[in-house]
This record gives sequence, structure tokens and C-alpha cells, in this order.
Amino acid sequence: MGVPSCHIALMTATAKTVRPVPSSDIAARVDAIDWGQVEADLDAQGCAVLKHLLTADECRAVAALYPLEAHFRSRIVMGRHGFGRGEYKYFAYPLPELIAALRPILYARLQKLANRWNEAMGIEIRYPARHEEFLKRCHEAGQNRPTPLLLQYEAGDYNCLHQDLYGEHVFPLQVAILLSEPGRDFEGGEFVLTEQRPRMQSRAEVVALKQGDAVAFAVHRRPVQGTRGTYRVNLRHGVSRLRSGRRHTVGVIFHDAK
Repeated sequence: MGVPSCHIALMTATAKTVRPVPSSDIAARVDAIDWGQVEADLDAQGCAVLKHLLTADECRAVAALYPLEAHFRSRIVMGRHGFGRGEYKYFAYPLPELIAALRPILYARLQKLANRWNEAMGIEIRYPARHEEFLKRCHEAGQNRPTPLLLQYEAGDYNCLHQDLYGEHVFPLQVAILLSEPGRDFEGGEFVLTEQRPRMQSRAEVVALKQGDAVAFAVHRRPVQGTRGTYRVNLRHGVSRLRSGRRHTVGVIFHDAK
């Protein structure tokens, strides 16, 4: 699946020491997920929970990268752009090794579903089996900037409903991993997904996550089987208002940006 054979180095938030985590552990954890259920949930509602994707130590280590500017290519303050309140930073290449390992592993698990969705919606685009081949397609089209990002919310912050498109080439699924623990680190701040259906009112889905859980969800649109055949629905995602504390999330987006 394109997993590097070397160990993944993580810097802990407390000791500031490097602790090696075998990449095989990450792959085994992903393999242990019930992907049949994940696909069924994505087909039914456009999102699915991936439980225990990261350990608590890994979550703290990734969140602790936020103030370390060398890891990032840019910082976005949401209020300046009408995106909501809060901020996030896009990682620079090379990505932190944990994120760099997760990205192709998760892509490989979602690639067949992405192709099935496009076929059902009458979209001719197909996605290659390996993530590096898809990134080559992005880079040849001028989409060279990495899109995985680390988000930080404080009390009162929120993220408006949006879509992470970034250019011509878009992989139709992405993953967000909650790095903080609800009820301990923060209150509120739920992941929200809305679905706009033709000639019908929009539907909202609120996804409850624990620290280390992830949600896989549709970036833009997905197929729905109706009485007269398959039709497309449009999706947007966001985060509700944080009532207290601090919340960190890492977003794993599979296409790169212009």
C-alpha cells in the first residue's frame, strides 16, 4: 500500500523526545477497521467513523506540532476570510512521517469506493490504485502544494460549512482525525455534515468522535439511489461552535492544491 518500511518518528508533547512507532503498527490498525461497514455507512449517509485510528500519545504528538512553524507552509485565520472562527495550518512537504504514512494507506482503502461512486454518477474520472500515481496526476496539472492540515479551535470558534476542492483534480473522499478528547479538552465543536438533495430540504449529520477516532466523508458529492435511478447529492462539512477548551484536528486530504 505504499507504506514506508522505516519507522515513523513521533515527538511526544511532554518529553520532547523522539519515540519510534513501527509503520506496520499503523497499517495493522487500519487493516483492523471493518471496511465493509465503512463503505456501507459512506453509501448510506456520506460519512463513516474510523474508531481508534490513532493512539492518545500519537494524537498529543501531532497536536504539539502546531506551534512549530517549520512543519507548515501557511497559516489561515478563518475570520479574515469569512470561513468562521479559529485557525489552521497546512503542512509542508515533507509531511510528518505519521501523516505521510497514513495518507497512502487510507487512500488505498477508499480508492475502489471512489471509482464506484464516479461510475454510479456517470463521471468518467477513475483513480489509480496507488496514491503516488494520483499525486503525480495532481502535480502535472500544477497542483503541487500539500493539503493535509492541522486545525486549532478555542472557545467560541467554529468552521463554516465548506468543501475542500483546491483544483481540477479532486479525490472524492477525505478523513478528519480528532486529536483532543471531548469532555476533557473541550466542549461542543461537533463535526457536522450537510447534504443538499434535489427538490428536497437539506439533511444534517452530526458525528460524535472520541480522541483518536476519525471520520471519512464525501468531499463534494455522492451517488444516491432513488426510485428513478441514481442521482447526485451535494455535501458540505464544518464544525459547530466550541463552547469551552481547545480542540485540535488533523485533516487528511488526498489531492494537492494549486
